[in-house]
Amino acid sequence: MTPLSRARFAPRARASLTSRSVLAASVLLALAGCSLAPLDAAPPIAVPAAWKSAAPQAGWVSADTARDWQAGRWWAPFNDPQLDTLMARVDIGNQNLAVAVANVRQAQALLRQQQAQLWPTVGASGSEQRSGGEGRTSTSTASLGLNVSWAPDLWGRLGDATRAQGASVQASQADLAGARLSAQGSLAQAYFTLRELDAEAALLNIIIAGYERSARITQNRYDAGIAARTDTLQAQSTLDGARASLTALQLNRALSEHAMALLIGEAPAGFTLAPATWVDQVPVAPAGVPSELLLRRPDIASAERSVSAANARIGVARAAYFPQITLTGSLGAAGSHLGDLISAPSLLWSLGLSLAQYVFDGGARTAAVDQAIAAHEGATATYRQTALSAMKEVEDQLARLTALAAQQERTRASAEAAQRIEQQMLNRYQSGLSAYTEVVTAQASSLGARRSVMQLQLQRQQAAVSLMQALGGGWQAPWLVP
Repeated sequence: MTPLSRARFAPRARASLTSRSVLAASVLLALAGCSLAPLDAAPPIAVPAAWKSAAPQAGWVSADTARDWQAGRWWAPFNDPQLDTLMARVDIGNQNLAVAVANVRQAQALLRQQQAQLWPTVGASGSEQRSGGEGRTSTSTASLGLNVSWAPDLWGRLGDATRAQGASVQASQADLAGARLSAQGSLAQAYFTLRELDAEAALLNIIIAGYERSARITQNRYDAGIAARTDTLQAQSTLDGARASLTALQLNRALSEHAMALLIGEAPAGFTLAPATWVDQVPVAPAGVPSELLLRRPDIASAERSVSAANARIGVARAAYFPQITLTGSLGAAGSHLGDLISAPSLLWSLGLSLAQYVFDGGARTAAVDQAIAAHEGATATYRQTALSAMKEVEDQLARLTALAAQQERTRASAEAAQRIEQQMLNRYQSGLSAYTEVVTAQASSLGARRSVMQLQLQRQQAAVSLMQALGGGWQAPWLVP
């Protein structure tokens, strides 16, 4: 470092800089803010005009629902008030969201720290001291000082670092939106699973009541010497199997309830959701075109902001090739007493300029630039991969919804036929025209088909939730929305 400074005790404080100093300051200000980073632009991604698995939807039928989607209330089309109430509790109690919120605040604080480096620093000091001893005359000294230091951002190092941190703030905001969407999606999945289990349990209770009647019938027929002992054993076995299935459903319901408690930030012991009617509606999500997906997915927005931050850090690394200049100035006074400090002869001023430049660093700066460029290339690849993965997720869920709808219709028709066969077999058995094994087979087939219809309906709801998540839940990067 080569310091250049001037200082003196002067009868009068000088009021202005020399013309050369003014010219030098003008040059520094003209250079300040230059950037050595490449042009910042989102990496191009080839997006198809439409989805492969389904034609793009024109949008929601209801204008109110469309507004809910754009406001992030993507679950509104399921038309379930209980789900709406639970979603409101996610923002309040979910601890993963609390971590994401804290990360945003931390990134914002780092941005303010980075911005502060663009401004001069000003310090003030003051002291008064009195000394003496036995047989010695006491002396007093006093001083006041004001110090100013500024490192002009000649090569854009600080500006690029500020832009990089600003992009990191936006990435953390997108991460927060992604964490919220993930928590909301998990809650919806657990909620619909619980409601489907409630519906299955209600069906099993009805089935068990029917099996109990069948068991009594077979017992009466056995007591009358009409039926064999094996009939009563088969009837009881079928009844016990249905009761065991109900117990398994109750366990799964409890686990889903525990998962929901965790998502809303409560202890499982303090959270209970009473059984209720299952709103088994499956809405059609506004799929949109793939290019719109890039504005709706928080993870894509976060990846794009990471590319922008990496791009700015290339400029930071390149700026290290150029010298750093620091301007300093001070104004102070010294005297025997504080009262003497306001007199002109005691004033001390100084102006200084220092320049620092590496002469040899063994290739460290070149390596830092190469590292920044490689980091930008990696961030670009991550961004493209994230976008491609998002498109795949949408295609997957569109295909699932189409296949599940067709599968459910066929299974429903099979269940209706199985119910008719079950009733016919029971009538034939009571008339003595068939063995009870045929009744048991028909009952098992009917129950399995009816439960399969419910499970397929649940899978359709879960696929709709996954599709809405894949579409970003209606969220858009606020810094890109006009």
